[in-house]
Amino acid sequence: MNYKEERPWGEFENLLDAEYCKVKRIIVNPHQRLSYQYHFKRSEVWTVVSGIGLITINDKSWDIAEGQTIQIPAKTKHRIENKTDEKLIFIEVQHGSYFGEDDIVRIQDDYNR
Repeated sequence: MNYKEERPWGEFENLLDAEYCKVKRIIVNPHQRLSYQYHFKRSEVWTVVSGIGLITINDKSWDIAEGQTIQIPAKTKHRIENKTDEKLIFIEVQHGSYFGEDDIVRIQDDYNR
């Protein structure tokens, strides 16, 4: 059962929502970025499938491109930004004890959420 949700920065689609993990396809629109955030109850693995993103992990930033993967442990501050004119698409695999959207602690957010 796929579920799509629009966000101010783009959209995500749930590809798998199981007891043991959640898998999302995330699209970041050109010149947009996700909030700088962390989670208490889950870790994430991001694999870029199209485009180039600027990833920030614990206040250090670098480019991540198609075919590259990053592991983000629980309680690690993270964000991804699309500084290009093309959509950035990545797959997010969540592991942990809880996958709800309310396990997002936002440190900084362009959209005042």
